Amino acid sequence: MLKTIRKLLEARAIIMLMERFFRLGAGAVVTFMVARMLGDEALGVYGVVMVWAAFLTPLSSMGLNNLVQKMASSQTDPLRARTILQSALWLRLIAGLFFAVLMILGFAVFYPHYFAIGPAAISALFILQSFSAMMLCEYDQNYRGHFRAVALSKVVVSILTLTARVVALIFGANVDTLLLVVGIEFLLTGALQYYWHRRYAPQEPGLSLKYFSWQSSKELLKRSSWLWLSGVVSVIYLKIDTIMIEQMIGIAATGQYTAVARLSELWYVIPVTLAARYYPDLLKAYNKNWESYLCILKKRSVQFFLMAFGIAIFMTLGAKWIMWLAYGEKFVPSATVLQIHVWAGCFIFVRALISQHLIITGNEPLSLLSHGVGAILNVLLNLWLIPIYGIEGAAWATLISYAYASFFFLFCSGKTRAHFWQLLKVKAVAPQPPVKPES
Repeated sequence: MLKTIRKLLEARAIIMLMERFFRLGAGAVVTFMVARMLGDEALGVYGVVMVWAAFLTPLSSMGLNNLVQKMASSQTDPLRARTILQSALWLRLIAGLFFAVLMILGFAVFYPHYFAIGPAAISALFILQSFSAMMLCEYDQNYRGHFRAVALSKVVVSILTLTARVVALIFGANVDTLLLVVGIEFLLTGALQYYWHRRYAPQEPGLSLKYFSWQSSKELLKRSSWLWLSGVVSVIYLKIDTIMIEQMIGIAATGQYTAVARLSELWYVIPVTLAARYYPDLLKAYNKNWESYLCILKKRSVQFFLMAFGIAIFMTLGAKWIMWLAYGEKFVPSATVLQIHVWAGCFIFVRALISQHLIITGNEPLSLLSHGVGAILNVLLNLWLIPIYGIEGAAWATLISYAYASFFFLFCSGKTRAHFWQLLKVKAVAPQPPVKPES
């Protein structure tokens, strides 16, 4: 029994899931406390700022995370692999600072009343978010098999920042203090990711402009452009409902919807983490044999869907109790919104693997197209449904647009449609001879 538990705790997927769940859980605890201690309007303000921070994430990531890992791992020359990684790091740092400044200016112009609440804290949050560039170091270490120390150190940072936010709320702090602590968390996490990268690869030089290559940068940007745009559009269709609710109904309704979204999206950490964990395995299988790759992809897809389905059933049946326990009596009427919104997870879980498949098979433009149509669909449905049904309408818009952009878009392309039918037909144990098709 003890040996089994030890094996589970040493498993990469379990450790990464525990780390992500703890960090997301810490954010959920803060959301619960803000709702109970400061009210739905304060939670609405907090939600709007964090949505803008979410918009900044894909802008600064530039679609490079998995792509850099794929390109660097395929190099036989260590110097070439090093140049790719360091060029990507510099690109992300520069982009992070540039877009952070634009985000500060944009937020001050469009939301002067919210910006006045804490201009220094909001600006610091956006600037310090540029340290998320060091995520590339973590991806590199995950590929090399060094993941425990990074995950555990991120848990320690989460404990420290959660404690700071809880203490601040107890002593009467406002939303601006919480936002500043979130920014500090980005800084500490990035510093630790870089530290462990240097610790586990002492033979590799530190970050230096000497290894920055315009040629590698142009190659990276050419390959990542579709993923970059796709990531930006993805966040728009994932988060635009919060912005539209604030504009069309008000900040109190935004707080109610933020509370629901936090509970519903709490589970999204599972597919994101597991997909990142299984990406190296999928990539290696694809490079060896197409049918073996499909076999693994099918197995993981079924697992992901069943997990999401089980979570949706649980959340639907217990929605009222969950809202009451998490936020109090004032938020219970929003339970019906949760019962709708949570079913979007069935599509989000599977989309995590589909995104990996599109990268591996070189179909990045389809990712952008799916998210683009999903974003347009979400905006149009929100414009139609929010005035009629309020935040329940926003939940329906989310569910329908997620369903298309995460899964049903597969049937709009001949390539992905063919891959889908092959996936359905693939046997449990794949034979060795077949060769992968052209991307």
